[in-house]
Amino acid sequence: MRTVNKESSPAGRRGGSPSSIHDLLPTDVEGFEDLAELALDVRWSWNHAADPLWKQLDADTWELTHSPWVVLQGAARDRIERLMADPAFRGSVRRLLEARRGAEQAPAWFQQTHADSPLTGVAYFSMEFMLAEGLPIYSGGLGNVAGDQLKAAGDLGVPVVGVGLLYAQGYFRQMIDRDGAQSAVFPYNDPSQLPITPLRGPNGEWLRFQLRLPGHPIWVRAWQVRVGRSRLYLLDSNDAANFPAYRGITGELYGGGPEMRLQQELLLGIGGWRLLGHLGIRPEVCHLNEGHAAFAVLERARSFMRASGEPFETALAATRAGNLFTTHTAVAAGFDRFEPDLIERYLGAYAESELGISRKALLALGRVEPDDASEPFSMALLALRGSGAVNGVSRLHGAVSRRILAPAFPRWPLEEVPVGHVTNGVHVPSWDSALADELWTKACGAGCWLAPAASIARGIAAVADEELWSFRNASRAALVEHARERLVQQFTASGADPALMERARHVLDPNVLTVGFARRFAAYKRPNLLLQDPQRLLRLLTDRDRPIQLVIAGKAHPADEPGQALIRQWTRFIRGTEARWRAIFLADYDMLLTERLVQGVDLWLNTPRRPWEACGTSGMKALVNGAINLSELDGWWAEAYTPEVGWALGDGREHADDPAWDAKEADALYSLLEREVVPQFYDHDPDGIPRAWVSRMRVSMGLLTPQYSSARAVREYVERHYLSAAAAYRDRSAAKGEKGRQIAEWLRATERDWGNLSFGQIRIETRAGQHRFEIPLNLGKLDPESVRVELYADALEGGSPERHPAVRARALADSPGTHLYMAAVSAERPAEHYTARAVPHRDGVLVPLESQRILWQR
Repeated sequence: MRTVNKESSPAGRRGGSPSSIHDLLPTDVEGFEDLAELALDVRWSWNHAADPLWKQLDADTWELTHSPWVVLQGAARDRIERLMADPAFRGSVRRLLEARRGAEQAPAWFQQTHADSPLTGVAYFSMEFMLAEGLPIYSGGLGNVAGDQLKAAGDLGVPVVGVGLLYAQGYFRQMIDRDGAQSAVFPYNDPSQLPITPLRGPNGEWLRFQLRLPGHPIWVRAWQVRVGRSRLYLLDSNDAANFPAYRGITGELYGGGPEMRLQQELLLGIGGWRLLGHLGIRPEVCHLNEGHAAFAVLERARSFMRASGEPFETALAATRAGNLFTTHTAVAAGFDRFEPDLIERYLGAYAESELGISRKALLALGRVEPDDASEPFSMALLALRGSGAVNGVSRLHGAVSRRILAPAFPRWPLEEVPVGHVTNGVHVPSWDSALADELWTKACGAGCWLAPAASIARGIAAVADEELWSFRNASRAALVEHARERLVQQFTASGADPALMERARHVLDPNVLTVGFARRFAAYKRPNLLLQDPQRLLRLLTDRDRPIQLVIAGKAHPADEPGQALIRQWTRFIRGTEARWRAIFLADYDMLLTERLVQGVDLWLNTPRRPWEACGTSGMKALVNGAINLSELDGWWAEAYTPEVGWALGDGREHADDPAWDAKEADALYSLLEREVVPQFYDHDPDGIPRAWVSRMRVSMGLLTPQYSSARAVREYVERHYLSAAAAYRDRSAAKGEKGRQIAEWLRATERDWGNLSFGQIRIETRAGQHRFEIPLNLGKLDPESVRVELYADALEGGSPERHPAVRARALADSPGTHLYMAAVSAERPAEHYTARAVPHRDGVLVPLESQRILWQR
């Protein structure tokens, strides 16, 4: 992947003119640039070797923000001068810089394993990225996956760049008022306080470019974030030259109405791909993390049109093979859909003048029924039709996604809807505590998360029970201390009574089984399942000998009133019972709070309504820290669960939003806690060790932590998608897209002539244990090489559908255009179980993703 280095340093020295947002920094102090280089690489969010430096500069600010860049900006000039004059401090800075630069240059897994591959670059588009507390441009799961995969790609040496948006306010911050209700605040993300740098052109100017929106062009500015080896490029619209309404396009993440969302997605997709062109980045693979970025499909095709002189159909055929669409949506209503007139208003002129296609043809790319003028435009369908592969984010979610997207593949069996899966994982070094890191390093070696999974399991198996239990106790105690501090701050902000704040300093017990529940508060996640029987929960919380305690956190979208009501239900239960100090709700669920929770709880609870949790990653984060999962059999837990590693809710089937089923599962949850979880935690041997609990903890840590890591997920993306996509794109785009042109022509002819295909009377003969089929097929004007004939049979119970290719035997002289196909199958099944079908075929063409035609004999 060829890149042009256009970043500016904090002092602006590389760009030729100072950066206005950094020009007050003491850049003339010797060594400041070295500190800035460390502070502006968010590698510090998982590599904590430099933490002592930032504490020395300003311990208070460090504890509050955990952002080296904020610490460095706020540090007094004389403090920096004194520390940089200290040989020990300066030596530490030098060693850290050498380690950082060495890590960037050293060959990693990708260079060692795929050195001769066709893959030189992947552009990863996402609406949000969760990288560090000091860069709040995320909401939740989608950003978590994007950030963790970008970090893992850097660790593995995979040439990935991220493309996203820089939000002036990001996602809302949550406060809980004195009545226990959520209120939303939107603090300004001052770019000078964020670990980002402007991208600059060769003449030192800030890299800015224009996009055309109705009525007024919009100026877009570009920024860079260093993420270890990887880079994240961000766009924002808050440019003084913009029309005021356009300056706010990148104001809030997931804020505003449909028009604002469309504007953001245009900026991300079209603006993001255009930015790569300005930077000289030419990736073979474009990875769309959800449909928000699907307009990149159009802009990539437009760029190819400009370079090759070919029309849109050829450009799409050439570039599609290099696009990958990952969907995280578990219900069809979750996909972004826009009214046709809105799409026409914003993209009509772009379609006609830039893509050379009609508005109707543009709208057809986002519709199931192209001729239905009332059907909204679906971003998921655009991504589907513009990609060479599609995947869900867990095994179960892959099946759910096939069902959701089946209408785009009429008459195709559900099993053949072309959606696979790559189960998500988490960037383990970002989520392990210092205690966990020490334990794993001792057991498995530094950097073990890039090692084979088997060696990790062997390492943790050798750790003594006593050491694991001591680690768990210390982790729980650290969470209790943090929860107390955070609760005091929360009460202070809400104006609580001083006596209440004093009592909060003693909330929770470091020796009690601690259960964590933290996620977005939405009805389908059933955060109130534990409240189905408040008295039963109260007995668990207040048991004299074997109590549990709850730490709860989560936000409801400001427009989601039912979700906010669920928060109020919890806060009122906590405040209105004697469990007040055994159950707490911590406000403003962010990355820092997530870290503290997954690092300290003993049990991680997850209760979504199956199958609406596409994957879920919070429970994965708890694995490395020794927490055990108790979860619905949904998302990742549906494939990870065995009795040795945790506990499961549900029967593995779907029950919609049935209140009776919710009550049944709540009863099962209480019973699991009462009869299995609590006794196993408190049943200690004479040495004070709960051997059964520690055994389950050890198996969970050893087997699941490496399997559900983003290192595994990224390797899977490389070997299942990126390498083949890069090769296919190179093949189709070579010689100004000659192969793409041929495929576009073939697709056009197949679409035109497919309606003339017809089966004749099929003959079946059964002998010698086989059914022998003679299948006449009139091909009309289609080339016989463009059609594949198969016998198909539905799956028997516990099996898979059967597909048997038929061989073209000869043309029938008495029936022009008709060819006879022969096939034989075992006679173990009745002949009537099988039916003939014809499907399009051409080497290198993705059927049914690129051609959805199919003809059934019956």
